[in-house]
Amino acid sequence: MGHLTLELVDHVATITFDRPPVNAVDMESLAEIRDMFSTVADDRDVRAVVFTAAGERAFMAGADLKGGIDLRKVDDVPGWQVTDSGRLARDAFWAVYDCPVPVIAAVNGAAIGSGLAFVALCDMIVAVPEARFGTTEINVGLLGASAHLHLLVGRQRAREMFFTGELVPAEELHRIGAVKELVSRESLLARARELAAVFVAKSPIALRLAKEAMNRTEFMPLKEAYRTEQDYTRRLMGFEDAEEARRAFVEKRPPEWGWR
Repeated sequence: MGHLTLELVDHVATITFDRPPVNAVDMESLAEIRDMFSTVADDRDVRAVVFTAAGERAFMAGADLKGGIDLRKVDDVPGWQVTDSGRLARDAFWAVYDCPVPVIAAVNGAAIGSGLAFVALCDMIVAVPEARFGTTEINVGLLGASAHLHLLVGRQRAREMFFTGELVPAEELHRIGAVKELVSRESLLARARELAAVFVAKSPIALRLAKEAMNRTEFMPLKEAYRTEQDYTRRLMGFEDAEEARRAFVEKRPPEWGWR
């Protein structure tokens, strides 16, 4: 695709966003992210995804303010894009969030606005120490991504960041546990793939059911959430991989996974 590359090695799909100079997103690149993650979701050979970006300045520097819809030319765009211009961004966000396997964000620079939103929707984050995170929309007459910001930091810090538009260093997010590791730029991608390899070793069926269960229960009340998880456990027990996991544990050998 135009601004994305995909590399699949040892069941790990590495998706790299490259839109110089600062990897800002426009309508086209949002559609590409949506379609790329949807494609990966359908590939049984994929057991983990690393989502990163090219360059050293930014992982994603928010929305390209020059890439909006010109309402004087509404005949040139679909009707939904005129009446619901935020739909494409939501579709791209949910394609990452709903990716059926774990997604690791390898943050190579600033993650601002939509960049922060994409990072927050990933399952694990590693970042270079120079990375910065923020929702700066208020500084340019926009709003957005406060819900995603809440996924990374607590209520009071989220409100402070959202109202001020400040950028916070990766060290702060690492200190509160949102960022798993701070990694040198030279080692960033290799480390993300090492972490992905831990997921790859699991049953691909169990991994996908676990991801779906966590997504479904994330915002549920406790009792409903646990009841739903029990249902997913029973689903998993219907597959041969569940029995193979127990046999391999007892026999002290590596499991042999299948799609059965």
